[in-house]
Amino acid sequence: MLNKKSVDDINVKGKKVLVRCDFNVPLKDGKITDENRLVAALPTIKKLIADGGKVILCSHLGKPKGELKPEMSLAPVAARLSELLGQEVKFAADANVVGENAKAAVAAMKDGDVVLLENTRYRVEETKNGEAFSKELASLCDVFVNDAFGTAHRAHCSNVGVTEFVDTSVVGYLMQKEIDFLGNAVNNPQRPFVAILGGAKVADKLNVISNLLEKCDTLIIGGGMAYTFLKAKGLEVGTSLVDDTKIDYCKEMMDKAEKLGKKLLLPVDTTIAKAFPDPIDAQIEVSVVKSDAIPADMMGLDIGTETAALYADAVKSAKTVVWNGPMGVFENPILAKGTIAVAKSLAETDATTIIGGGDSAAAVNQLGFGDKMTHISTGGGASLEFLEGKDLPGVVAADDRD
Repeated sequence: MLNKKSVDDINVKGKKVLVRCDFNVPLKDGKITDENRLVAALPTIKKLIADGGKVILCSHLGKPKGELKPEMSLAPVAARLSELLGQEVKFAADANVVGENAKAAVAAMKDGDVVLLENTRYRVEETKNGEAFSKELASLCDVFVNDAFGTAHRAHCSNVGVTEFVDTSVVGYLMQKEIDFLGNAVNNPQRPFVAILGGAKVADKLNVISNLLEKCDTLIIGGGMAYTFLKAKGLEVGTSLVDDTKIDYCKEMMDKAEKLGKKLLLPVDTTIAKAFPDPIDAQIEVSVVKSDAIPADMMGLDIGTETAALYADAVKSAKTVVWNGPMGVFENPILAKGTIAVAKSLAETDATTIIGGGDSAAAVNQLGFGDKMTHISTGGGASLEFLEGKDLPGVVAADDRD
């Protein structure tokens, strides 16, 4: 699954190349408020321009569900990409995505030109992987490049369906990087391998916990999901977030860790407050107590100081660290200490450090540790499914190296 052809393995001179990017960027009043995804797509686009390809870009933005919603048009993306690339990115405004406008724009292309198609989700068939729309997209190009890891766990027309009607399908640099880091971290890690899982719900990470226990040497649990584990150990967790339907599962996982001889670390102390902060960044009174001493009317909202030190220590000797999910309500400065401590310990280690998208990526970037990490995944859901050991349709669909 992980040995895929990339843009380095093909010759695109004079060829029309359809590139699936992830331009699902936040917009406010028609302005892009975070352009990380655009910047991340540039190396692949520049490579194809330099090699003389006719580069046709496509992406979804938001969830228009087959309707033409002007606020979800990719027009602002074309404008900003033109500036970032230093050349015009012609926008093919087309409600049909592959309508007359798009066809005319592609027909007029010269080698090294760039065209951006309209939001692929303006077509209701996109998310259903409908054959007709897949064929229309394929009719525009000679070669297909998938560089959108954020949607790799979904089988849509613009990342999977199109590959059935194009002779050559490869991955771009961004996809290659995700495969190299996330795929190899899990399947062939340098040891000791430490996995850190946080976030609110155990249910979101059921298969990830089980899969990582088989692969890692130490599994660290933080965030809201830690309280279901603590309750499974028979401890009082007060009004903390708990998934009572997953208590038995947590017991099974603790038994599994013991049987496999793996370390499973849970919080030894916890930061508590009367209630969840409202608004989320509100001033809030907190105290730190041992994990077996949470009062019945209090709520755990972050790991405590001893736990932060224990987790940081576990990272020190690691050679590979994968982290998915914050240690507490990191959006609140008072409840961000645990997440900051873990981020800091990752920033200071020599290990390969991989951040699995979503909230943990946001936390690391927000806290200013982004440039200290080896790899920050661009896909939340996709990286979780990778960590579960699942095959991702968007990766599978690319041509294998011989």
